[in-house]
This record gives sequence, C-alpha cells and structure tokens, in this order.
Amino acid sequence: MTNPVVTVAIPSLNQGEFLDAALSSVFSQDVPVEVFVLDGGSVDNSLDVIKKWSSRLSGWRSWSDGGQAAAINEGVSMGSAPFVCWLNSDDWFMPGGLIALINALRGPAKPPAAYGRAWNIAQKNGRRVPVWVETFDESRLAIRCIISQPATMIRRKVWERLGGLDEKLHMAMDYDLWWRLYKQFGVMQFIDEFVACNRDHDGTKTRNLRVRHYKEAMAVVRQHYGRVPLKWWLAQPYSVWFKSIL
Repeated sequence: MTNPVVTVAIPSLNQGEFLDAALSSVFSQDVPVEVFVLDGGSVDNSLDVIKKWSSRLSGWRSWSDGGQAAAINEGVSMGSAPFVCWLNSDDWFMPGGLIALINALRGPAKPPAAYGRAWNIAQKNGRRVPVWVETFDESRLAIRCIISQPATMIRRKVWERLGGLDEKLHMAMDYDLWWRLYKQFGVMQFIDEFVACNRDHDGTKTRNLRVRHYKEAMAVVRQHYGRVPLKWWLAQPYSVWFKSIL
C-alpha cells in the first residue's frame, strides 16, 4: 500500500447534503491520501454518507466535540502524512488541486505552506466568482484575509510546531493560523491556479454570524499586526448590515 502524502481532515455537522461531494472530490485526486471525517453528532443523513465512504476513510467519528477548530486538530493528529490540510464538508477540491499544492511544497523554495486560488460558488444559482486571493504580503494580509482556506496545504512539521489551530477561535481560526505561520516560518507560497471551491449557502457561519466573524478577525489583526487598519472599520458596516439584507 502506498504511503499517504496528504492528511485531509474534514469537520462536519449536519452537512450531509454536501459531504458526499466533498469526499468525492478528495478521493478523485490522483494522490495517496488519508482522510478523517470528524462529525459533530449530526442528525441528518451525514452518517449514511460517511458509511458509504467508510472503506476508504482512514478514520471517522460522530459525537459532540469542542467545535470546528478542535475537530480539525483532532483529525490532523490522527494522521501521519508529511503534508496536511482540512476541507470543510461544504467545500470541495478542483481536479488536480492537491497535486498542484504538493508540487509547490516539493519545489526548490521549500515553503512552509502553499495556497492557490478558489472559486466561490453560490448554492442557489451556481454563480461562480473567484475568491479574493493575492500573492502573500504582510500589509495586504492585515487589510483582509488574502488566503482561501480550502486552497491551502501545510507541512506537517510546521503544523505541529504551531500547535495547529487555536481552539478558542470559531470564526477566524484560519486567519490566525496564517499569521502565526508567517511570523514563525516565513512567507507562504502562492500558486496561480484554481485548486478548490468554496460553497456559498444560507447555512454558512460567515453568512449568519457576520458580527462575530468581524470581531474575531479584527482581534486577530490587532494581535499579530499591532493595529487594525482603517479598512476594517470602513468595510464592517457594509459587510455586516447591508449584506445581511441582500
């Protein structure tokens, strides 16, 4: 049996309608993977989906947990592959997405992590727009999260040195991770390829908990950058209140 190259942790809670597509996108990659599904005790059809894929999963469980960040940390710790990532159960990988990220990490620059582009796809009408992603730059990262989480991959040694995600965070745990990774290990490598898709639907935390999202993200910026750029204060009213009525 070929040793896995990537550990993929998939946190999920009552996302059975999306979970099958997420798992299919992982196992259709031409990459040896080990996949762990961390279900938070779903009461929909999630267990049926998990059992459908159980012969290909390296592990799974279904019970109440400490939240998304804790579940992801748990899943990554169960694996042993040299590269790690997580995929929320309502997102999916593009064909060839994992190998593109692996090739970046195996390249001569040997970056601590790599990230590519991602599509944001509306569940209601299938409208597809690119997620705002840029070449890594500290000042730009302070203005907005320029990294799309589903389109990232990290070296396991780096993940373990960082201690994984901060389990106290529930909205901006990825944003915090990028900052800590940069501060301790240097610039993440950007690849100009679409490697993943982010599903935009009515049940997302970002859509339903905008105020909490902004509060966490701004606290992350203040902690790691020393101040909160004006952009955050100007954009918050539009994002929190105007978008909520669209």
